[in-house]
Amino acid sequence: MFQNYQNRRIQILPYEKFLDYGPEALTDEELLAIILRTGAKGKDAVTLACQVLELCGEDAGILGLNHLTVKDLESLEGIGEVKAVKLLSIAELSRRMALARFKKDITLSSPRLVAEAYMERMRHLETEQCIVVFLNSADQRIRDQVLSMGTLNMSLVSSREIMRQALLWNASGIILLHNHPSGKPDPSEEDIMVTKRLREAAKLMEVQFLDHIIIGDGTYFSFQERGDLQCRH
Repeated sequence: MFQNYQNRRIQILPYEKFLDYGPEALTDEELLAIILRTGAKGKDAVTLACQVLELCGEDAGILGLNHLTVKDLESLEGIGEVKAVKLLSIAELSRRMALARFKKDITLSSPRLVAEAYMERMRHLETEQCIVVFLNSADQRIRDQVLSMGTLNMSLVSSREIMRQALLWNASGIILLHNHPSGKPDPSEEDIMVTKRLREAAKLMEVQFLDHIIIGDGTYFSFQERGDLQCRH
């Protein structure tokens, strides 16, 4: 994919190009090259950056950095521990910058808004994480809480504890979220069973169970959108 990059590269160096035209004018390879600063014997920083993107995977592109480890990056000649840590720190910083847009008082009035708010936090996780979001009567987030790490399991997602926390925080409604590391958000039988059980518990406690959203890679599934949760009053 990137093997012929040197043959088609313009003469201006990435650092100079940044200063002359701004960061938006640079390709992913050129931005990575600025971070890497140097290459290795027989290859410059841009060529090394191309190899990093190849390691990320052609389909994933720059987002593949979120799934690489220090050891993965060190497999490339020219990248040691310092460069590997720097690259992964940039990936984490980018993720946190995306999360920083999510303000506490944002109105989570639709599945799309909820998915957008939590997408960057959950889409790159290697294992399943389950989160409950507590909302006030204006559909604003009071707080969220991680319920479990690993496969979504009814024994780990305690309806009783969720309802107790909802009352403690005086929440009018709750939203359940979890991710599928496969990137495909289609619900499993276990997902459906957890949803049904929490829906019944919420009805008994007069708390609105607004949605169960499954986060995939850039996509999501909403039980509310599918019509399985008719619980807004």
